[in-house]
Amino acid sequence: MKKNQMGKICAAVLGTVAVAIVASSQEKKESMEAPKITHFGDLKWTPIIKGCDLAPVSGDMNAEGAAFVLRLRCADGTKIPAHWHPTDENVTVLKGTFLFGMGDTFDESKLLTMNVGNFVSMPKEMRHFATCKGETIVQVHATGPFKVNWVNPSEVQPPDAPAAAKPKS
Repeated sequence: MKKNQMGKICAAVLGTVAVAIVASSQEKKESMEAPKITHFGDLKWTPIIKGCDLAPVSGDMNAEGAAFVLRLRCADGTKIPAHWHPTDENVTVLKGTFLFGMGDTFDESKLLTMNVGNFVSMPKEMRHFATCKGETIVQVHATGPFKVNWVNPSEVQPPDAPAAAKPKS
């Protein structure tokens, strides 16, 4: 009789465990968020420097330790002066040609070319600069907060700066 009672107790325990696993699995399914597609046309672009706009894609770029994704869209010929970030920066070219170099001043002889699909990871505090050929869009993913520290702030053209006058021939 004891074996029969033990069998019933084991069956009851196993049944309880099975119900708990199914319930837990159901709770996880219900608490999981559905995938969220971000459509290119829904991005909210904000001018950041002359010829360059920024759009958040995912996450909060201002939150400490939070993962985020953003995009930069720059006009042909835009020059991004030397700067650095307090966290690692990961960049993928989505459109155009992105040229970047390392150093405290913009130096065309140091530019490395990145075409569509190319990726680079820049270590935190690495001084770097860039320019673009054709309209260029790059995607940046990193951990927040996203901050741009300009090496020489006087080189930064605000978004509303007038276009440079063309020299007369």
